Amino acid sequence: MSYTYYVYILASRKNGTLYIGVTNHLERRVSEHKLGLNQGFTSQYDVNRLVYYETSDSIEAAIMREKQIKKWKRAWKMKLIEKTNPEWLEIVLR
Repeated sequence: MSYTYYVYILASRKNGTLYIGVTNHLERRVSEHKLGLNQGFTSQYDVNRLVYYETSDSIEAAIMREKQIKKWKRAWKMKLIEKTNPEWLEIVLR
């Protein structure tokens, strides 16, 4: 069985606090962040707006990419978001 894996970035607001994660079910994971089901960074800082994501067919590649982005300077992360979402609009999944 093949999965699609997602590296995603959540923001509290435009130019706000960022969170980078990886999952195999993006809609469910974003919903968990919005509902505050996991006590931690995202619920503490109200970081729950999906502003960027990319896909991978490999969990290893997705985890490597997540770690890569987490090490980037903040300005690089912001440029990554703004390349596809210049207004930092919340991405609605259906």
